[in-house]
Amino acid sequence: MLLLVGLGNPTPDSENNRHNIGFKIIDAVNKKFGLSKQKPKFKGLLTTGNVGEQKVYAIKPLTFMNNSGMCIRELIEYFKIDSENVIVFHDDLDVEFGKIKAKFGGSDAGHNGVASIDKFIGKDYSRVRIGIGKPKDKMEVSDFVLQNFDEDEMLRLEKITNNITDFISILIEKKLDLFSSTVNNK
Repeated sequence: MLLLVGLGNPTPDSENNRHNIGFKIIDAVNKKFGLSKQKPKFKGLLTTGNVGEQKVYAIKPLTFMNNSGMCIRELIEYFKIDSENVIVFHDDLDVEFGKIKAKFGGSDAGHNGVASIDKFIGKDYSRVRIGIGKPKDKMEVSDFVLQNFDEDEMLRLEKITNNITDFISILIEKKLDLFSSTVNNK
């Protein structure tokens, strides 16, 4: 079994924040592959179904970004999912807007959602870092990530989510470098 996790914050006014790009990816996966209706479970909104031949669970933690790990640990313990079979989608300031970098393990690089997951399940899981770029005009990072995408970014975000869902089978096969290069070159 595979667990797909999208990081974000659960408040209605956060829906289009840069920090909620992980939620947007999970919504796109749910829609494209017809996963089950979202149900509140394990401190998150859980869906299940198949992506191709692969049985998946997909979750959007409702614990807020900084406590995402609590939700993930409960779910993987209940379903006995190895952390190596967890794929987390999250925003990344250090990656150019719209670029994707998939990797296994590594540092949280100051991302509080990733740090929380590391604390609760360790570092042995895959991450899909989705670039949101850096703030301009000396804006505080916390203000930037909680700011909504502008209209142009929303249009580009649709293309990004389509590319991720179109090539998710490569990601599921854990061909992380191939997935990154394929999505970025589309």
